[in-house]
Amino acid sequence: MKIVKRCKALSQCLLFITLIISPSMLWADGSFIISDIRIEGLERLPDGTLLNYLPVQVGDPLDAEQVVFSIKELYKTGFFADVQLLRDENVLVVRVKERPSIAAVDFSGNSDIDSETLEKELENIGIAQGQIYNRSLLEKLTQELERVYFSQGKYGIRITTEVKQLDQNRVEIEIEISEGRIALIRQINIIGNEVFDDDTLLGEIQLGIPGTFTFFSDSDEYSKPKLNADIETLRSYYLDRGYIKFSADSNHVSITPDKKDIYVTINVVEGEQYSISNVELVGPMVVDREILKGLITTKNGDIFSRKKMTQTQKRLEERMGKIGYAFAKVKVAPAIDDESLEINLTYQLIPGNKTQVRYINFHGNFRTYEKVLRREMRLMEGSVLASDKLQRSKIRLQRLSYLENVQIETKLVPGTDDVVDLEINVEERLSGSFNVGAGFSQTQGLLFNIGLTQENLFGTGQRLSVNVNTDQANTVYSTAFTDPYHTIDGISRTISLNFRKRDAAEELISNFQTNSFGINVNYGIPLSEYSTLRLGYGYSHVNLKLSSINATLDAIEFVEKYGNVYDNYLINAGFTHDTRNRTVFATRGSSQSVTLNLSVPGSDLEFYKLSYITKFYMGLSDNLTLLLRTNLAYGEGYGSLDELPFYERYFAGGLRTVRGYETNSLGPRQTFNDGTPDPRGRPIGGNMRVTGGMDLIFPIPFVEKAPSSVRFSAFLDVGNVFDANRPTFNSDKNGFDSSQLRSAAGLSFVWLAPIGPLRFSWSKPLNNVEGDDLRIFQFSIGSFF
Repeated sequence: MKIVKRCKALSQCLLFITLIISPSMLWADGSFIISDIRIEGLERLPDGTLLNYLPVQVGDPLDAEQVVFSIKELYKTGFFADVQLLRDENVLVVRVKERPSIAAVDFSGNSDIDSETLEKELENIGIAQGQIYNRSLLEKLTQELERVYFSQGKYGIRITTEVKQLDQNRVEIEIEISEGRIALIRQINIIGNEVFDDDTLLGEIQLGIPGTFTFFSDSDEYSKPKLNADIETLRSYYLDRGYIKFSADSNHVSITPDKKDIYVTINVVEGEQYSISNVELVGPMVVDREILKGLITTKNGDIFSRKKMTQTQKRLEERMGKIGYAFAKVKVAPAIDDESLEINLTYQLIPGNKTQVRYINFHGNFRTYEKVLRREMRLMEGSVLASDKLQRSKIRLQRLSYLENVQIETKLVPGTDDVVDLEINVEERLSGSFNVGAGFSQTQGLLFNIGLTQENLFGTGQRLSVNVNTDQANTVYSTAFTDPYHTIDGISRTISLNFRKRDAAEELISNFQTNSFGINVNYGIPLSEYSTLRLGYGYSHVNLKLSSINATLDAIEFVEKYGNVYDNYLINAGFTHDTRNRTVFATRGSSQSVTLNLSVPGSDLEFYKLSYITKFYMGLSDNLTLLLRTNLAYGEGYGSLDELPFYERYFAGGLRTVRGYETNSLGPRQTFNDGTPDPRGRPIGGNMRVTGGMDLIFPIPFVEKAPSSVRFSAFLDVGNVFDANRPTFNSDKNGFDSSQLRSAAGLSFVWLAPIGPLRFSWSKPLNNVEGDDLRIFQFSIGSFF
């Protein structure tokens, strides 16, 4: 006999529960004691998972009510499309049909938002690979994707989904997206502003309508995050000018029926302007009160500024942190008087206890000896945790070329509130490289280089390099070994050897050749965290050969007077002050260096060369950096030598000095036999070089996160070469002539590629004269600088 019962499931479908009961086993009330449970229909889920959700077990009595309840509980799991409970004598048979699992979620047509981002959004609503598929989720899928695109201003989004059945009870969800274009802002209205006009406020926010000459701007592309950020910008603008009651809680965004144009209305309430009546400093004075007062930027009688208040708060905390109060806090208690429109600011110091460092532990240095990293630390075990020394320690570690990343974590020692361990996690990069490369330069022709460099020799932090570089004008063999800690005090030593074969004619200058050999030993003596004194000595041997054709008159006279083979003994000294945040592609800080190279008395040629180089990086915003730079150089002979040797002269023009002009083309030129300048003569260089300029460094257009090996900039170059004994080209007086400084402006692109730096520039000379050798586009691929 069959007894059929109907019950209403959670999914509002009718379920058929069939109890197959043998007549001899049928109880009067239809119930029985479960002697065993048999499961049928499972494909992916293990039996144990189903039994965990089944509310009955072997030995329990089972009646009609228990059957209905058990089915409901199994449906609640979401795992099953169908559930049946059947009886085989005293065995409970659970027959199920599993819902299919999602094998894959594939996107097509999406370009503005990548698939990985969309996948993460769908995971939040339970749609992901391996999850159980439920057809009701498709509507949620569409709504979630629309929400993501709407937040980016893509109101014309269209989404089509298709579910494909696969083997093994799996499905693949294909999502086709037609993104449409971003809805553009046609008008922004600010209502309620009286103190500041619309133009002033609209100039502060990110959203807006681009001007006629504003290229590549996306300010008219609406998105909700941009609008929220702009409202916060307006709030900060007012709070920094004393309007502490400002609010902009109401805004309205309307879109045209075609979903292409957007109109934004922002309602503001400005309130009254408040000034500062009094500033108090209370709490334990762990630093001299007068010193702390000097850090306060909010003064009595000033208009209130939230920016200055938080800046003061941070400066006070940092100052206490420098003497070991690493967890010092400053609470600001503003007392507002609405009648007088004044604020009384009280800065309450909560220094806590001085914090001590117990252990300094390094992690991740698999190749580098720990002592190599520990010597860069400005904190020691047992010392006070000074915040500025901790930050400086991190910067020093980050500047090591063989470390990719540095993270420092301060962990309180259990049971204490003023003792910490420093856990320093470093990520090493490959420190050795073997390079074979080739390239081409407009002036140097075909370039070839082969080199072996080890920045972290055997994990000691020492540097060894062996290089061979060749081009049309030069063949250079060089090797150098640097020990950054030649002494325990941090004095570095570099020993270098080099051989150079040079053909000046290929550099578009005087027609001569040199074979030179040199050895140098240099020491770097740290004077402070940012300043280094450099001292060294060396020897050079130069064999000079003049061309029998077109040799310049001054070169011929020089060889006749001093010969063509020179042994010179050199000393050099220099001072460097470097606060840059990086050694390559810096964005903040400055670098200044003064260098003297001198051939000592008794050398075949007695001369000196001075140089002064500066670079100042100023951050204009998070993405814009202004670089101001100068490069001044001067050389002269002394003793029996009345001028700088002609093969040591300076040249200018080209990618490294003044772009827009041919390499080495600026400065004095060859003369006719009577001494008058030859307008078509080759450049012969001078004993003074003056160059400088500025660069506006900006991110790569249309790229959200640019690689760190690429840099774009707009530049202005200025400079020329002068000589004390002859006029520069187009001048009639010897020595420096400010009217002859050439200039050019343009765009530059540099990529530190594996084959070597790739440099490209487009420039327009600004004050060139007839006879100048111009180069609007210049490039160098694979040459090292």
